[in-house]
Amino acid sequence: MTAITDPVVSVVNHLLGTEDWARQRLAPFAGQAFRIEGGPLRLELSIADEGWIAPAKMAEAPLVEIRITHEALTEILADPAKAFSAAQLSGSAQFAEALAFVFRNLRWDYEGDLAKLFGDIAARRLAGVLRDGLSWQRETLARIGANAAEFVTEEAAIVTPQRDVSRFGADVDALRDDLARLEKRIARLAAQS
Repeated sequence: MTAITDPVVSVVNHLLGTEDWARQRLAPFAGQAFRIEGGPLRLELSIADEGWIAPAKMAEAPLVEIRITHEALTEILADPAKAFSAAQLSGSAQFAEALAFVFRNLRWDYEGDLAKLFGDIAARRLAGVLRDGLSWQRETLARIGANAAEFVTEEAAIVTPQRDVSRFGADVDALRDDLARLEKRIARLAAQS
């Protein structure tokens, strides 16, 4: 069991505590274990009574394995639906479908949690700042990625741009067709002599 298992269980159970539908969806799978893997992360978890999540016991073999890409790990907090839509699931079909549905649709009401600490007005303002910050971060990362792609293809010429590859392929096709026509002409001229 990794050191991160307990905090993950606490966070997921906090989210499940506000979503009765999610616990009801997981409750029929009580006692069944599943594994989440991605990058350095490896969690062995199970469904406890009433649909809560618990660390898996050592003897429990996971019925479902969820593999998350490195890119999706960075998206989990910002957009869990997107992160889990890219995950690869294997194992028991019904259990995997229930887990995928819950993880794709489980949302954190961070504004509600902030309201408990700071009050409604402060929570609304803090939530707005957090949303704006995440939006700015996503836009900045997208711009950095576009700039890096442009540099790699245009400035440094490390990678050939797609338009150049397409143009080269079209030129090769045209040359092949021209060569085939030339060979036919030569064959006709040789036959006439």
